[in-house]
Amino acid sequence: MAQRIRRFGVGQTAKVFGLLYGIMGLVFVPLFAAVAAFAPQKEGVGFGVGFAIALPVIYAIIGFISSAIACAIYNLVAGWVGGIEVELASEA
Repeated sequence: MAQRIRRFGVGQTAKVFGLLYGIMGLVFVPLFAAVAAFAPQKEGVGFGVGFAIALPVIYAIIGFISSAIACAIYNLVAGWVGGIEVELASEA
């Protein structure tokens, strides 16, 4: 049984993806913290531990904004061509 995704709720989808991107950013915190700890220190140059802590927040903001834009564009295009067709199977 084929069905179509005609529209995404922009706000809700952006919130979900913002949270997902923030969680993905948490994966990189130990890596960036280790790099910052072992990197040579120059006067005010380089990434510090603060950047490693801010990274998940930056990822979440970028994820929210980019997914909101993508959903709005999808909704516009889906109105023209009918949306993405998916096939769903019901379990007996």
